Amino acid sequence: MKFSEYKYERPNLEEINKQFTDLFKKLENAKTKEETFELIEKTNRLSEKITAMIEICAIRNSIDTTNEFYEKEQEFLDENVPKLEVYVTQYAKILLQSKYRKEIDEKYGKAWLELKEMNIKSFDEKIIPELQEEAKLQTKYSKLLASAKIEFDGKINNLTQMAAYADNKDRSIRKAAYLKKAEFMVSIEDQIDEIYDQLVKVRDTMAKKMGYDNYVDFGYLRLKRSDYNSKDVEKYRDQVYREIVPIVNKLRQEQATRLDIEKLKEYDVNMFYKDVNPRPIGSTNELVEKAYKMYSSISKETEEFFRYMKDNELLDLETKPGKQGGGYCAFIPMYNSPFIFSNFNKTSGDVDVLTHEAGHAFQVFTSSKFLNTFDLVWATLEACEIDSMSMEFFAHPYMDSFFGNQADKYRFMHLADSISFIPYGVSIDEFQHFVYENPDCGVKARKEKWREIEKKYTPWRDYDGVKYYENGAYWQRQSHLFHTAFYYIDYTLAQVCAFYFYLLDLKDHTVAWNKYYELCKLGGSKSFLNLLKTVGIPNPFIEGTLKSIMEPLIKRLEELKEKI
Repeated sequence: MKFSEYKYERPNLEEINKQFTDLFKKLENAKTKEETFELIEKTNRLSEKITAMIEICAIRNSIDTTNEFYEKEQEFLDENVPKLEVYVTQYAKILLQSKYRKEIDEKYGKAWLELKEMNIKSFDEKIIPELQEEAKLQTKYSKLLASAKIEFDGKINNLTQMAAYADNKDRSIRKAAYLKKAEFMVSIEDQIDEIYDQLVKVRDTMAKKMGYDNYVDFGYLRLKRSDYNSKDVEKYRDQVYREIVPIVNKLRQEQATRLDIEKLKEYDVNMFYKDVNPRPIGSTNELVEKAYKMYSSISKETEEFFRYMKDNELLDLETKPGKQGGGYCAFIPMYNSPFIFSNFNKTSGDVDVLTHEAGHAFQVFTSSKFLNTFDLVWATLEACEIDSMSMEFFAHPYMDSFFGNQADKYRFMHLADSISFIPYGVSIDEFQHFVYENPDCGVKARKEKWREIEKKYTPWRDYDGVKYYENGAYWQRQSHLFHTAFYYIDYTLAQVCAFYFYLLDLKDHTVAWNKYYELCKLGGSKSFLNLLKTVGIPNPFIEGTLKSIMEPLIKRLEELKEKI
């Protein structure tokens, strides 16, 4: 069935209440484990249907934020989905108190009930107003950025289309596009500040209502982080500062030399080569066909997966007016279908995002076959990003198809860029910890702190006098800060794990792929560190892990450099 044929129905809250109430009453009074399992399955099916409607609406709304029907539906869901958390908590309590808990553990795995325990700890009816307000503010932010209509190069561009000029070989065009984009951001700067200020206060109120001093620990709980805390993350950031920042500083200096400029400016950062950055060859449809051939070669599992995605039109990749920016992968239970959303702009980023989101999609496509409850299909966020970032590197051997004789240039650029991302990723994380530890600090202090943090982790940044950035507003364009607080360090942790798969794949593809496939099958059935231990991936939090991984990566960069 094609995505366009997926039926959307607004969830009927009255009917949902009646069905859950009936199921929960029967579940509490179940006389046998068989009856318990049957009722669990019925409850899960109802939850799947509701989640599917939420996902279908969100996807269609993001594809066209100007569609009045789905705009109204999204407003309805923003208002009412938080109320459904009541049923999640009730369900969790019944399962945890069941006289058949041992049998439930055996059938569904301990991680499932551990997840239910965290659901109880992270929700109470008293925070529903804050959850509703949080959802509304997130939608407001997305629509604000999607509203960009920037006149440049003889046409009207959104933010994704403007990003395509960041690797134009003409430096004057790069700079002009950079200034135009900053001009738009300045026009909405105060609105973004207001949205973020409200979000921070809403989340702080939420945490305090739940008995926490601030949002930090509560935010970690909402992300289902059960085996590490903010202190572990702080030590990890210190490792990044010591081991990776000097490496990236050197890479940026080499980049300036390649570009034959004295100092790298912000509008130069995406330009790796003086002539032109590698760009994928072909239209969007042609890139999809090349991806299909690639996934048909990687493994029989990936061939089946990508054929399913293609045949059922589960990819929306092209930039269109009114389309939400960025890229993501969603999973639609009931149909057991991943969905890949992106905004192609004819740069190498199109290949990056396609392979990245395909990693997410492959993981949920795989785990949904092996796990018997849909809310374990997704791993926790940092583990999810291992799947996506590793897939980017599993694609490396096939880049000749996408880039022709520029393939080695792409491989070098992608690896160097992946390493260079980590300091920025941890700077976003350190900023968020400051923000939520100091929720009343105000807009000015927030921006001053950002400048201090980015100078620490990304000392090569030079905004060339643009006040919007020099005054500390760069973070405003990072949507993760608005949509899921503390979800950004996950990318850096996952990047370290993906480097492990990359290095292993260079030595033995079969061993690397089997380990990766095992990781994908496990989905969310284990916590982050337990997943790493099960599959045999080095723990990024352990002192020395970054150093041991960076050494062979630098050697690999040198090998690629010789080929270009």
